[in-house]
Amino acid sequence: MAIQVSHVSKRFHVNKRFHMRDGASPRIIPHLGTAKSKEKFMALDDISLVIGKGETVGIIGENGSGKSTLLQIICGVMTPTTGRVTVAGRVVGLLELGAGFNPELTGRENVYINAAILGVGRDETTARLASIEEFSGVGNYIDQPVKLYSSGMVVRLAFSVAISVEPHILIIDEALAVGDELFQRKCYSRLEELKAQGTTILFVSHASNAVVSLCDRAILLANGTKLAEGHPKNVVAKYHQLLNTPTDKKFQLWRQFRDELLQSRPSLLPASRASEDCIAQEIFDPSLATSEAISYEPQGALISSVALYNAQGRRVNCLHTGASYKYIYRVHFQRAATQVRFGMLLKTMAGVELGGGSSANQIANGITHVAAGTTLTVQFQFICRLNPGVYLLNAGVSGDNGDGFRHLHRIMDALRFRVIAADESSDLGWINFSSRLEVNYLLDPC
Repeated sequence: MAIQVSHVSKRFHVNKRFHMRDGASPRIIPHLGTAKSKEKFMALDDISLVIGKGETVGIIGENGSGKSTLLQIICGVMTPTTGRVTVAGRVVGLLELGAGFNPELTGRENVYINAAILGVGRDETTARLASIEEFSGVGNYIDQPVKLYSSGMVVRLAFSVAISVEPHILIIDEALAVGDELFQRKCYSRLEELKAQGTTILFVSHASNAVVSLCDRAILLANGTKLAEGHPKNVVAKYHQLLNTPTDKKFQLWRQFRDELLQSRPSLLPASRASEDCIAQEIFDPSLATSEAISYEPQGALISSVALYNAQGRRVNCLHTGASYKYIYRVHFQRAATQVRFGMLLKTMAGVELGGGSSANQIANGITHVAAGTTLTVQFQFICRLNPGVYLLNAGVSGDNGDGFRHLHRIMDALRFRVIAADESSDLGWINFSSRLEVNYLLDPC
């Protein structure tokens, strides 16, 4: 166990100004002004979680959900109102841009000061200084006052110092969002190295793809409470559902997610689980049927009957590389719509988007008009070019229902299927290019 958070709550007192004359006798009103009362605000409400050594956990949520407050408490920067936090090992936190840096001192001086705060001696810091300078890329600015740095330069130097001290636990609060794309790639590459070395990483980001690709587990916070915890792709899907839900209906969704969390732990079905029959042939394997599909709230249309069919018209979810299939679903229009378009999206089990299809590519402006009460069958035909593994398909319909062009209905992870090799050959990665190898001698020694 690297981090244990037990029933942590954090309450702030905020000032609420009110008029003392409210309700007062008219005789004394002229002598009264205004005063301030204290109003309680719960930034965190009974949060508990355990993070194992070497685990990478992402924390996501809308602004004001309590993410930063939780990280500050774990780092020891802030104390909880109730509950306790236990950490094992050296903790390094990148919480606030430039936190711990003295703007009047040079970058080099700040490196030594921050390393000392983290328990690293001067000689050891001197030995690491060259690698810190190289990774940060601040160049000659290392000897300039930090107040002359751009925000990107500050976070580059701060991150470089943090990873140089070889932390047992690294906590990052959206700091990487400030750096440019090249530096972000360097950072994520370095984080992968730290993961391989057994470093525990707690990662807050609004970049959903980064959470899915980097993290072993994810946690969704909202209004200071934990709403979901489990496989990153499932938690991110709920986060997206939350973002796309109207404000007046969010409380109902919060309660739904909270109830699901309390009732059962999210399923972490391993990608390798399949029946022997599925490995041998194209069939429909009930064990692959997903119960983790996330259906967004319909906005005048409803998708149903999502399925894959092989060339013989048989429903399957075990596919062969190189074979032809049809992805079919129905859409019932509860309201009339114009410029209607349909789509599919293919993803890995980790949530990496591999590609898909859209009717916009074949019907320039979509179907001009669909009357209310209409049911359509949508069919995408494709040749499976995937390598063996388990994959997911989304389904979607969009159009203008009178309130502007929008998603009329979407189902994330609507269908899970397995790809099995048609022969003993195998390629690298997710996509099978069906490449043919040819080797020719340029010089024959004989």
